[in-house]
Amino acid sequence: MKYLFQLLIIFSFSLVGEILRLLIPIPIPASIYGIILLFTALELKWLKVSHIRETSNFLIATMPIMFLPAAVGVLTAWDYVRVHLWQYCLVMFLSTFVVMATAGIVTQWIIRRQDHNHR
Repeated sequence: MKYLFQLLIIFSFSLVGEILRLLIPIPIPASIYGIILLFTALELKWLKVSHIRETSNFLIATMPIMFLPAAVGVLTAWDYVRVHLWQYCLVMFLSTFVVMATAGIVTQWIIRRQDHNHR
């Protein structure tokens, strides 16, 4: 029952993200809205990590399985992918560094803010 309740909490944030995607005319995926809302609720202590820990750990542990359909899709479209392989590699290379830099900057900002709040 605990896992079901935790899943309900996570799905609630996902549902609100879907609603926001319909209401806000910005091309942002609903999952991003949901993640931002969940992060905000955790950061503002409206929701404790312990309320979703077990289910979120399970979802993270099973995440690699969710990428299998995408990998199979790439294999079935290999003839098209092969023609544009250098472009895909370039985009993956650049986007990896953009994501890494963004994650690093945001993480440093959060750490500085927490250090500043504790003083």
